Amino acid sequence: MNFNKAEFEFAYGAASQIKPSTLPEVIFSGRSNVGKSSLINKLVNRKSLARVSATPGKTATINFFRVDEFHLVDLPGYGYAKVSKSEKDRWAKLMEGYFAQDRKFALVVQIVDMRHAPSKDDMNMINYLHEIEMPFIIVLTKKDKLKKTQQIKRLEELETELAGFEDVKKFPFSAVTGEGVEEIRAYIEKCVHKMTGAQE
Repeated sequence: MNFNKAEFEFAYGAASQIKPSTLPEVIFSGRSNVGKSSLINKLVNRKSLARVSATPGKTATINFFRVDEFHLVDLPGYGYAKVSKSEKDRWAKLMEGYFAQDRKFALVVQIVDMRHAPSKDDMNMINYLHEIEMPFIIVLTKKDKLKKTQQIKRLEELETELAGFEDVKKFPFSAVTGEGVEEIRAYIEKCVHKMTGAQE
């Protein structure tokens, strides 16, 4: 699978606008400023396929990118305090409307800042994905901002913080060094091929 073949296709602000699913969808979810755009750009070897914004809460649409054999779906970041209640309600309606559709969901890449315990919004999303039986992994960003001993400590703490989700695969990731990229790509490829019936 060629992750370098990536191009923007659609942006939707309402679930009713979203076109029917034609390809397996790999969905990226995380709170505002968690490093989602940096992860996406690293995976597809681009500097700015997904825009990296200094302003949290900037992505207000569900963005679809065609990446070789699948659609990479970038969800709006959640949990930004300065977003109005009406905007939060719109976000919730957009998410629920999207996930309620009969689509080719291959995998959700749920992103959590490795430096901190998962936020209440993170846990709400993780529990939601679990409840609707959506296949998902957890990518732990900002790894490079921790010393080696801190990384080990945080991984141990996460076992407690994510109790009940021991079977969910977790991938520490650094946008600076690219550590974790190959493992995440390989897992995405496996999930896409599982859905399409393609040989590994």
